[in-house]
Parts: sequence; structure tokens; C-alpha cells
Amino acid sequence: MKKIQMVDLQSQYQHIKAKVDDSVINVMENASFINGPSVKSFQKNLENYLNVKHVIPCANGTDALQIAMMGLNLKPGDEVITVDFTFAATVEVIALLNLTPVLVDVDLDNFNIDCNKIRKAITSKTKAIVPVHLFGQAANMAEIMEIAKEHNLYVIEDNAQAIGSAYQFRSGKKVKTGTIGDVGTTSFFPSKNLGCFGDGGAIFTNDDDLAHTLRGIVNHGMYKRYHHDVVGVNSRLDSIQAAVLNAKLPYLDSYNKARQNAARHYTSALKNNIGLLTPMAGYQCSQICENCDCHVFHQYTIRILNDKRDGLAKKLSNSNIPHGIYYPIPLHRQKAYLDSRYNEKDFSNTNLLCKQVISLPMHSELELDQINFICKKINAFLK
Repeated sequence: MKKIQMVDLQSQYQHIKAKVDDSVINVMENASFINGPSVKSFQKNLENYLNVKHVIPCANGTDALQIAMMGLNLKPGDEVITVDFTFAATVEVIALLNLTPVLVDVDLDNFNIDCNKIRKAITSKTKAIVPVHLFGQAANMAEIMEIAKEHNLYVIEDNAQAIGSAYQFRSGKKVKTGTIGDVGTTSFFPSKNLGCFGDGGAIFTNDDDLAHTLRGIVNHGMYKRYHHDVVGVNSRLDSIQAAVLNAKLPYLDSYNKARQNAARHYTSALKNNIGLLTPMAGYQCSQICENCDCHVFHQYTIRILNDKRDGLAKKLSNSNIPHGIYYPIPLHRQKAYLDSRYNEKDFSNTNLLCKQVISLPMHSELELDQINFICKKINAFLK
């Protein structure tokens, strides 16, 4: 059995080494390091993959969120509703722009934002909702869009963990996550389902005017050199990272399928263990099945019952099995985001999940004997 890794980027690279190397060498040979042909090519290819009018590449996923909010011209004091159970970048950019973060609880089964809690959090100052498609699973976008329309709010999708996931509306129409709201964002951090070899990100929109604004913001507010029409930032996807992403994009669906297959193997091996809960289906499916593409399993996250999560984490470490706890502390308890407005009883699901969740190795190169070994250790500990 190969050494188990949380993410096996080395093996993934070996399978596409020739294509990646050729793409990167081409950038170095033509010295087009900033805004070169590979960036423009990747932009077009990703637009086609997502079926979205505009992709605006940028330097990282956190910048993507910040630039999206800047492009919507949100003002200091405007309230932005987002989820308490996610990585800090989502709320970080809200605070950086002097907007007011409003954190709400999640659905206990699928870890995504609770739409009932969104409705209760809306005030006259609310201007936007930021759903996070956590761990690769699509949030309840139909209801989120209905709420936004009812209250005239923007929707900014944080799609950093769910590139390639699709949401199916009641009509049967499927749309890629990140392209449903007013604007979507993603990260190409190396461990993501589509990852580059450094930092990278992108913003998506079907709004022509918003896209024009965003293209200026990412480049110091310039549309013409040394003419600064809007307040901007320096956030460009460099050509080498675009070249890597261009080489990997054609494999994204197969990468996601491999993750889904690994998830099904995990679930099959763990489903009879009463000491844990495997990932639940979302809003569209009765179960996570072969034809489901609403979950692309950036993480395979289980819930450990009876206060045994930390004991299991120690057992896995002792067995040389990597794992992650995403996330051990809710955002409303983080020192940087403490706020007297928050009441602990409003975050009962998030607080519980922070004590229960553990993420197992998940990547496109995961092998069945590795999964069986991991599950054997888990089942033995929780018997």
C-alpha cells in the first residue's frame, strides 16, 4: 500500500507531467509572465466549462471574494450575511472592506447555510448573501435566490471548494455552482479540486457591466495603462499558474468522479458504524449516488458521536493516517470576529459540528486499499 496522504499532488502531477511541463516551459520561453496568452486561454476555457459569460482570473480565492464585493459597490456598514461554519476568508474580506458580517448557522446534515436563518437575519441594512458550497456540496441555491429576489439582495457564491459541482433546479436545469448568483468566486490553491502550483483564483459573472468593473479592479483600476478609472488592487493570475490550470482543466470532471467514487467507498465501509455519521445528501438527492454531481467532495467529512472525535484523531495519527478538522472553532468565537450581537443559542449546529467533524484523506489518486485501511482503523476504534 502506498503512503496515505491527505492530498496526493505528486501522483496527480506524474500522470499529466508532460502536458504541465510543456505548458510551463512555453511561458518561460516566450517570457509572457503577466497577462500572457496562457491567462487569456485559461479564461476562455473556464468560461466554456462553466457556461458563464465572464471569468476574471485573479491572484487567489480571498482576493476573488474581496474584488467581487468591491465590484458590487458595497458601502461601509452594509450588512453581508454569510455562514458561521467555514474558513475565515469568507468573513475576513467583509471585515476588511468595513462591511458588517452577519453570521448565521448551518444545516446539520450537509453543513451548508440554513436558509431559514438567512431570512431571520435580514434587516434594512442587508445588501448581500454569501453562501459557501462547503466541502464541495452545492448549497440550496433555489431558495437563496428566491430570498435574494424578494429582498433585493446580491448573491456572492463562495465556490472555493466546489469547482465542477452543479445545482439542479426544480425545472431539471443544471447549472454549475459559482455561476448562479450575481457573482461567484473560486480558489485554485494547490489542494483544491482544480489547483495550480501556487496561489490563484477567479471571479465569475454573467453581468457584462459588473465584469467590466471587475476587470478594472483586478488591475489597479486600469482599463488603459496609467489611467485609473476605479479604485483597484493588484491581483492577477500569473501566466505560469494559468498554464498549469489549462493543462489540468480537461481532467477536472474525471478528478471529481474519482473523488465521488472514493466517497462512495468510504460510505460503504463506514455506513454500519453507529458511532459516526457519513456525509448526507443535499437538497437535490435522496442519497449521494453515481449520477449525482451536486457534491464533488473537496473533503470527505464525517461526524463522530459520543465525544470521541479527538480520540479518533489521535488514533489516526498513531496509525500514520492524515486527517483534518475543518473547522475546530466557529467564526463567531474567533477573536478577530467577536461581536456582542451574537448569541450562542443561534449557532447550536455549528457549535456541535466543531466538536464532531473530522475529514479523511480525499483526492483523485486515492486507492481502494488505502480507503479500506483507513476505515478498518475507524471501525475498530468506534466499535
